[in-house]
Amino acid sequence: QVLLVESGGGSVQAGGSLRLSCQASGYTYTEGCMAWFRQAPGGEREGIASIDSDGSTTYRDSVKGRFTISKDNAKNILYLQMNSLKPEDTAMYYCAADNGAGFCLAVVTAYGVAQMDFWGQGTQVTVSS
Repeated sequence: QVLLVESGGGSVQAGGSLRLSCQASGYTYTEGCMAWFRQAPGGEREGIASIDSDGSTTYRDSVKGRFTISKDNAKNILYLQMNSLKPEDTAMYYCAADNGAGFCLAVVTAYGVAQMDFWGQGTQVTVSS
């Protein structure tokens, strides 16, 4: 059974930073894709960053240059370092992973949600102006 548990969310002022973590257990797909999604109130869930098995990363344009996705394979932890936060970054943030298909490039497209097989419960990020 795959379990993804996010942590690190909170409230911060614009321009601040947060680091989200996602502890993965039971995830054994070595060729898989892991990613971060977010969903603002009343909005669609969107993929914002992904990382594949060889460490290649993809970002949505709105977070490029401000957010960094990384993973610690030894500890099975996925991270999202978020800098220069803006009020429009306010959302519930979700960790996700696929079943080994590895279509990481699709995460930041309209097909991103459909690519993922496992989801965390989410962690709230609130950015005030």
